[in-house]
Amino acid sequence: MGEPTDALQRLRRANEAAVLGELRRSGALSRGELKARIGLSRTTLFAIVSDLLARKAIVEQPAADSELPRGRGRPALEISLNAQGAELIGIDLQRNRIHVIIANCAHEVVGRYSAPLPLDSGPAERAAQAVAAVEELVRREGISLAPVEGIGLGLPGFVQNPASGDPDRKTPFAQHVATALGSHFGVPVATENNSRLAALAEVTWGAARGRDNTVFLAWSHGVGGGLVVNGDLVHGAHGAAGEIGHTSCDPDGPLCHCGGRGCLEGVIRIPALLAACAERGVAAGDAAGLIALAAEGQPEVAAVLRDAATTAGRVLAALAAQVDPECIVVYGEPAALDALVLAPIREQLAVLSLPSAPRTITVCGSALGADAAALGGVALLLHTTGQDLDELLDRPVPGAAAREATGQNEPGPGRSRAEVAATGADDRETVR
Repeated sequence: MGEPTDALQRLRRANEAAVLGELRRSGALSRGELKARIGLSRTTLFAIVSDLLARKAIVEQPAADSELPRGRGRPALEISLNAQGAELIGIDLQRNRIHVIIANCAHEVVGRYSAPLPLDSGPAERAAQAVAAVEELVRREGISLAPVEGIGLGLPGFVQNPASGDPDRKTPFAQHVATALGSHFGVPVATENNSRLAALAEVTWGAARGRDNTVFLAWSHGVGGGLVVNGDLVHGAHGAAGEIGHTSCDPDGPLCHCGGRGCLEGVIRIPALLAACAERGVAAGDAAGLIALAAEGQPEVAAVLRDAATTAGRVLAALAAQVDPECIVVYGEPAALDALVLAPIREQLAVLSLPSAPRTITVCGSALGADAAALGGVALLLHTTGQDLDELLDRPVPGAAAREATGQNEPGPGRSRAEVAATGADDRETVR
């Protein structure tokens, strides 16, 4: 009995995807037009449309050009996607901040939210913070959660328990947060390391779009990474692939929280750079101050950042010799400094990563910024369900410009794909 039921469910989902896909492509259509375009029977279409209407994924209203004189019958009705109906939620639950992206059934971003979080919260507190963030965004933008189909959740550190050997067994922290979110919203939750999700987003819509072999370096208060090989995220046998920050640069160096010594994270993370500047007599204060002083040409700060980028470049050069990427995307505050940070990385790649091989490796900053991992949560859901990945970010987020002007929210990308491509292309240089 199970197989026919599963087959019918798959068929129903395929028919539903066909209806939603046609509405995404064509806009508002009558039932008759839908029937003609996708070839479903009247009975099947009625069932699919009725279910989507009940879930508020679509709306039915009089056609704009169907005004009739009084007494001449009812105006023609058209079906369209519910622009304020949430279908996919992406959450980046960092150690000190949360980012949320909500996409509607048209695969347009209809809301984004960011807020600070207290450090060292337990899994129950983290889950409650994520629920509160989603609900605040829903309230602020007037979004309906009725059509929601899934949540893509990004967490720092290990998501899969490396010791278990089971790719489906999560760490206790990840399991608790995912279970709590799924229970509260009544939808499945796909959980992944947030640096990997950012890598997926950059390959799908950002700086590495169209490049199926990409290395992603997250460089901020921590250092992480993600690998995309032949279009797929690489997890490894134990879920530890892409931990670029825990590559040892000095086996006799200081002990790292991972248990290793001399890890890249300990050398180049923002607190280490601030400490190095202080040793040289410069108080940069914080990440913003560090980048500002470097951009102004303060020699001691510039030297610290250049040295850190050179060290990162050596690690990336070794990695590039193994995975042969088309593109390396650097995310984080230092990535804004092309000459001081991206250029030394390119130099190390040119000198150390198979210099005799005629390869072209693009090195660029992130195009998606702080929203990258939350957008990656949406991308993960679209990958999982096999939906069209070209239909997100086609339109700016409603109200984004006003919120940015008033400082109500962190500026997200809030840009169309064309704008992202136009601004990102000029910043890209290659290593040959």
